[in-house]
Amino acid sequence: MKQIRTEDAVGHVLCHDITQIIKDVTKGVAFKKGHVVKAEDIPVLLSIGKEHLYIWEKDEDMLHENEAAEILYGICHNEHIKPSEVREGKIEAIATCDGLFKVDTERLIEINSIDQVMIATRHTNLAVKAGEKLAGTRVIPLLIEKEVMEEVKRVAGYKPLLQILPFQHKKVGIVTTGSEVYKGRIQDAFGPVIRKKLEPFGAEVLGQRIVDDKIERITEAIEDFLAQGADMIICTGGMSVDPDDVTPSAIKAVGAEIISYGAPVLPGAMFLLGYYGEDIPVMGLPGCVMYAGATVFDLVLPRIMAGEKLNKKDLVKLGHGGLCTGCKPCVYPHCSFGKGE
Repeated sequence: MKQIRTEDAVGHVLCHDITQIIKDVTKGVAFKKGHVVKAEDIPVLLSIGKEHLYIWEKDEDMLHENEAAEILYGICHNEHIKPSEVREGKIEAIATCDGLFKVDTERLIEINSIDQVMIATRHTNLAVKAGEKLAGTRVIPLLIEKEVMEEVKRVAGYKPLLQILPFQHKKVGIVTTGSEVYKGRIQDAFGPVIRKKLEPFGAEVLGQRIVDDKIERITEAIEDFLAQGADMIICTGGMSVDPDDVTPSAIKAVGAEIISYGAPVLPGAMFLLGYYGEDIPVMGLPGCVMYAGATVFDLVLPRIMAGEKLNKKDLVKLGHGGLCTGCKPCVYPHCSFGKGE
């Protein structure tokens, strides 16, 4: 750094905070380290006794923290993501739509392994809303070598680090099984829960069919919804291993390819995921979805609603972080459940 006359400081970068004190009014930082001096700043600086300033000596091999932050944000930027204003070498990534937030975690680790730079993100596969903060970027020092930032760009490559998949409008058919519900012995409790969980994603519920525990009746109900143009089928009840729990067999009988019957998640181990045709998800939900605050359904639903086609490995990976501790009250998604990657 070097000392220069305040009148000559326009366009230069301050190397330290400058405090302003006005008796009985204010005492605080008027200009922060890293501030680029503007013409209108000169009278203010002189009024607080700053005849000289210490500024950064420009070096063609160095970048100011704000310039470096722009590079880091550029690595993150993608459709449906906008930047905050750069401040003190920090830029935040903000969502511009509701959707599923995705992070390339392997490349994030590689970038953060480079000294003097950092990108902090929210967790991948998180449902986010427009206006929410997704990530923050900055470099550690006030000045950083251009060579370091070139290494960052090389590691990052050309594919954005972050992504938002907007939620899709899906038409949903709900098939509820169980002779006790079908015959009116107990009132259905599944339907209201499923509708409430679908509501934030803008799904259209085509209806709910309540049938008894017969494969042909369950199959018929699923086929009816498919004929109505359903983009997703949710089956509730009949998902245990009891002989009269035939929902998995009925889903298979429709012609759906079963991706997995069972998931390493508690609550929700008896979850079933299949696909009818190329991309219509058919899910079998265990009874825990009725009463537990968060289950495997809450982990899978945002990804399904964003149009992701899940495979067996996607479900297997949920085992790390897949144990809900049953907090009362439930604070999901503001907890560790489902955040194992």
